[in-house]
Amino acid sequence: MERELIRERTMAGLLAARRKNGPGRGRKSVLTPKKRATAMKLLAAGDRPRDVAEAIGVSVATFYRHFPAGGGEPAS
Repeated sequence: MERELIRERTMAGLLAARRKNGPGRGRKSVLTPKKRATAMKLLAAGDRPRDVAEAIGVSVATFYRHFPAGGGEPAS
């Protein structure tokens, strides 16, 4: 009985949150379109991926997540 009440309240809370925020809302990407464009320019100029990551203010891991080959076309 108690478990069912918890479940109902949880589901009601989740539904209310979805109505308020919309579905699929999560953390926003740290790599904005402006930073992505800057990164592309720096890579085209021959800068190292590590230097590009530092210049645009993201970690090297984040940089490689968005640019898997270390440069060139960004991942979708």
